[in-house]
Amino acid sequence: MNGVALPFADCTLAALASGALWWQAQKLVVVSDLHLGKSERVRRRGGPSMPPYETRDTLLRLEHVLEETQPATVVCLGDSFDDAEAAKSLPEAERLWIARLQAGRRWIWIEGNHDPGPIDMGGEHLAELHLPPLIFRHIAQTGESGEISGHYHPKVALQTRLRKISRAAFLFDRDRIILPAFGTYTGGLRSDADVLSELMRPDAMAVLTGKTPRLIPMPR
Repeated sequence: MNGVALPFADCTLAALASGALWWQAQKLVVVSDLHLGKSERVRRRGGPSMPPYETRDTLLRLEHVLEETQPATVVCLGDSFDDAEAAKSLPEAERLWIARLQAGRRWIWIEGNHDPGPIDMGGEHLAELHLPPLIFRHIAQTGESGEISGHYHPKVALQTRLRKISRAAFLFDRDRIILPAFGTYTGGLRSDADVLSELMRPDAMAVLTGKTPRLIPMPR
């Protein structure tokens, strides 16, 4: 499996190249910030037209993760839909696709700031999930430990000898892991942003996603 092992809160997790987090002992996959239906929401609000393929692309990549890991549980860490109307407007073919991915496993939708409250979709709908020693929520809270969250869409910019690269990234320290956004068209917040520097400890690390995951000190 293509990823980086993350010893965390007495658990062994893996930051996968795809941007998903894998907890093998629990057969549990975590993804964050799918933002399904973003192109529809942007168009509905008068924004520029975007190729309406991001939901299918996101679901295809998620399907590959589930085929690779065969999880018993899937946790979506909030902002799974770009807003409540985007969830309602999801084409029937894509709603059926999600239902197929859910079949035979526990599926948990964590509430986000874009999709607060239950949506008309199968699975469980929770404000946060406690699976000791870990807690799963959308937005990190100060003073917590064993916390898995998303929301910030972290990314890392690096200057190599040949060029500057920017990749979505996991951020982690001994208290928390912040997942990258999994969805297409989601963009990202650089790891040197004040809010991330304040949340993460000085010795925090980052795992760059992509074909070859890379573990580095978190750039500030």
